[in-house]
Order: sequence, then structure tokens, then C-alpha cells
Amino acid sequence: MKQALIAIDIQESFRLRPYWDDRELPSFLRTTQGLVDACAARGIPILQVFHLSETDDPADPFSPSAGLARTLAGLSIQPTETFHKTVHSALYARDAQGGTLQDWLVRNGIEEVIICGIRTEQCCETTARHASDAGFQVRYALDATLTFAMQSPSSGRRYTPQEIKAHTELVLAGRFAKVLPAAQALAG
Repeated sequence: MKQALIAIDIQESFRLRPYWDDRELPSFLRTTQGLVDACAARGIPILQVFHLSETDDPADPFSPSAGLARTLAGLSIQPTETFHKTVHSALYARDAQGGTLQDWLVRNGIEEVIICGIRTEQCCETTARHASDAGFQVRYALDATLTFAMQSPSSGRRYTPQEIKAHTELVLAGRFAKVLPAAQALAG
């Protein structure tokens, strides 16, 4: 089965968000780098996606003029293709010529995608669901995703990154994706 790695929103922009917490960062970077390197060694296309806001306000870390839509320090990616998006699903991201990531996958005969990136429960999970609904097989490399603590607006309960990841695994596994460690994400 022909695979591609989709590296979602692994960008410096997040460091300027008030919820940024780098306690999980060393493990995320190590695991993600291992996955990227394994894909590169096997000739699996690496598709890097950056999130951009629709505003050009330099105070917004996701604004193009902020200059932070670049690979998170500590990670080295040599992408096959780079895409930019303004919505949650990476399949809608566009390359420099205006083509979507989904079109790229179809045009290149990709049957299965491997998902990694930031944030576990947002753009990564949304992309996994969208890819599954679009007919792709999905491998979700849970330990190669990063998220941050969140607080419920209704109950006030605070959820840890580990609890959020456990919930993502619960809702994706067996329905939208194979949820597994990055070390097991490559086919074969």
C-alpha cells in the first residue's frame, strides 16, 4: 500500500500561544524525527502542512507576516511538498500552485496516510477523519502528536494532554484510523 506522511502544523507559531507547554516537547520531537527519518529512508513522501490565519496582523503568530509558519526548532524535515491551510483539515491545504493536498494524494496514487503533528485533538484528528471519509486508509501516530492541557468551559474540569490523547485514541481507533505508536506506522 502506497503511503505518505502528513506532518501537520509542527510550527513555531504555537510557542506564542498562552497554552504552550514544552514538557511533552522533547519526547514529541524525538518520536516525530524518528518517524520523519524512517519515511525518508523508505522513500515515503513527506507532506508538510502549516496553518496560517487569514489575517496579516504581525501580532498573530499564525499570520503570514509573523514569520512563524516554519518548522518547530529541534525538528528537521525535508518535505516532498509543502502546503498551507486556514482550516482544520490538512486535506484542504494548498501548495504554491493552488492544488490541494487531497488532490496531490490522489494524483500520486497514495492509498494510506500517516498522521503526525500539532494538535492531537484538533487539526490532526480532523485530518484523520476527513482522510478516512475521503477513502484513504489512515495510520494515526499518536505519540508523534502534541497537544496541551485544556479546560472545559461548562464544567471547569481541566484535561491533561494524556487524557486528550486517550480520548482521541478512543474516538478514532477502529472507526477512522489505526491508532498506533510512530514506530509501527509504516506499512509492511
